[in-house]
Amino acid sequence: MPTLDTTGRTLTGWNPEEPENWSSSIAWRTLAITTFSLMLGFTVWFLPSAIAPRLNEIGFALSKSQLYWLTSMPGLSCGLLRLVYMFLPATIGTRKMIGISSLLYLLPMLGWFFAVQNPSTSYGVLLGLAFACGIGAATFSGYMPSTGFFFPKRLSGTALGLQGGLGNIGAGIIQLAAPFLMSTSLFGLTWVERHSEGAPIVVNATVFFLPWSVLAALLAFACLKDVPVKANIKEQLDIFGNVDTWLMTILYIMTFGIFSGFAAQTALIINNNYGAASALADAGLTGLPKGASYAFLGTFIGSLLRFAWGPLCDRFGGAIWTFVSAIGMAATLGFCGWQLTMIDSAGDFKVFMAGLLGMFFFAGVGNAATFKQMPMIMPKRQAGGAIGFTAAVASLGPFLVGVALAAMPASTFFLACAAYCALCAVICWIRYARPNAKRPG
Repeated sequence: MPTLDTTGRTLTGWNPEEPENWSSSIAWRTLAITTFSLMLGFTVWFLPSAIAPRLNEIGFALSKSQLYWLTSMPGLSCGLLRLVYMFLPATIGTRKMIGISSLLYLLPMLGWFFAVQNPSTSYGVLLGLAFACGIGAATFSGYMPSTGFFFPKRLSGTALGLQGGLGNIGAGIIQLAAPFLMSTSLFGLTWVERHSEGAPIVVNATVFFLPWSVLAALLAFACLKDVPVKANIKEQLDIFGNVDTWLMTILYIMTFGIFSGFAAQTALIINNNYGAASALADAGLTGLPKGASYAFLGTFIGSLLRFAWGPLCDRFGGAIWTFVSAIGMAATLGFCGWQLTMIDSAGDFKVFMAGLLGMFFFAGVGNAATFKQMPMIMPKRQAGGAIGFTAAVASLGPFLVGVALAAMPASTFFLACAAYCALCAVICWIRYARPNAKRPG
């Protein structure tokens, strides 16, 4: 094994499993910068879900179906782009991937900055901008495998949990900040005309995050290095011959696909079933909840649990926690579906919301656990590719959940998701979690 040399842009002699050929400072520095960039990426991904619930308040006239589709498009584009990003760590390397991606975030941010100024902006343009936001979380399928190259297996749960959890918090940050940033003035940007007399000046839903993306790009180009893990695209396709790639994809659709899908649609689910667009409002009830006020809660809970549970996954293994997650998600989703069939008053919202936040709790546990499993049950390069692929498929969550909610009653969809989680519990127990399982992880 060559001696570790960290002086060049590409590390030589790098092997995280051998202490003398590993640098913890380089590993943790890489984690910090890539996580910072990933957090900004998730703010881009969830821009439409944060902005859409308020568009009609500031002069747009969009239907319920149009709003669901608007918040669904980033999931579709993210899933497609992740199929590209999963190959980048072993082809172009970490440094270029993080730096260029951070600059790409600027494009949808600037697009939405100008789009919300004019309520006559066409729906087609809004859909295009929503689609462009998929680049934000598409990077996840490159960033996470890249991080896996820098850490030994004993720390993989902690490292990937921190990156995934803190990165996901970006979605909560934009959902929490967007309502404020859309109706206030920053840096003297008061030159935009009001939509109507007495309406707020809409300028800052995205522009606040622009300089941070530039900073992330500068840090990446100046401070990051590449690891000597290289493979062409054909070589990386061997992950599809491993049955665990497919089974872990099924499980990650449960933990992240459902999590991200419901996180993106939380505000609209609340508005359409308990808020201003619900039957309760049609009946003349007042004091109904506003979805935008609650949208960030599930994202924060799931994200915090994702990195908080990383050390527990390192200690006890990921499989058992994935199993616990599946059982918990099945129970809470079933409870929410049942609650949606018996809405009688505004007070029912609190009970439903408690169940929904419980689902986000178990999803956060599962997100940490599944990413601990893959490095343990697969070779390092295959694990990186599998992480990228499973993340690509699961990122379709916001798109599929949005389409489903536009096509069927919310209660029916919640109950269908509960049944899917129950199936995942069976798969996880038989293959990974039971005593003497074939692939314990």
